[in-house]
Amino acid sequence: MERIKTGVENFDDIINGGLPANSITLVSGPPGSGKSIFCFQFMYEGIKNGEKCLFLTLDKKVDGLLVQAKEIGLDFERAIEQGLAKFLFLNINKKLVYETMTNEILSGDWDRIILDSITPLSEMPICIQDTTIKSDASGFSPDDLPSGQNLPVRRIHLLYIMNALETSNATSLITSELPVGSNMLSRDGISEFLADGVITLNLDQTMDRRKLSVMKMRNTRHTLKPQEIQIGEGGITLKTSMPVSHAKV
Repeated sequence: MERIKTGVENFDDIINGGLPANSITLVSGPPGSGKSIFCFQFMYEGIKNGEKCLFLTLDKKVDGLLVQAKEIGLDFERAIEQGLAKFLFLNINKKLVYETMTNEILSGDWDRIILDSITPLSEMPICIQDTTIKSDASGFSPDDLPSGQNLPVRRIHLLYIMNALETSNATSLITSELPVGSNMLSRDGISEFLADGVITLNLDQTMDRRKLSVMKMRNTRHTLKPQEIQIGEGGITLKTSMPVSHAKV
């Protein structure tokens, strides 16, 4: 299987060399755990390889993201000028936010796509009436929708996004917010089942340290043991590289 390097130092060693190509990986964690930084490194690694990268943001304006990345030594301005990188802010208050997002995902011939974060989209108060389910919407049954009712359909929102990312054939990262101390793998409780991989980032405030865990990774042997990480110049680094376990998820 082709592997896509993340650019996170020592991380690829514990997932057989990188993320599976054309996969969708969920990165979840509380505020300050390093989700956006992980995404910056993933994007920067792609740019170094001459790949086209798209960063969709719903939480922060583009200028703020570029400043944040530059502060850890990742400058995207030249890549933007060269057409290798594109940052796009999606305003969830706009009526056509889904159309804008999917059009950008499917029209750019992207190698890497980041969606930071999926939480605002999953929580949009939209109801669907007379829903038609596509035959390729894996993991969903029309029986989940009682006849004759309008329902908040969070799973439909997420399937819509996941299907667009899968169709693009890019290797994608999506992030999800988590409250500090949460035992869930995503804010919505669904994304972890739809994604090919799940990485959690956590804060240990008592010990003043951060940790990373690989909870799921398609066709990949990996350890479930939390790895201590540091954030500094260049982004996230796993403090020690350890051998891959025999666990397979």
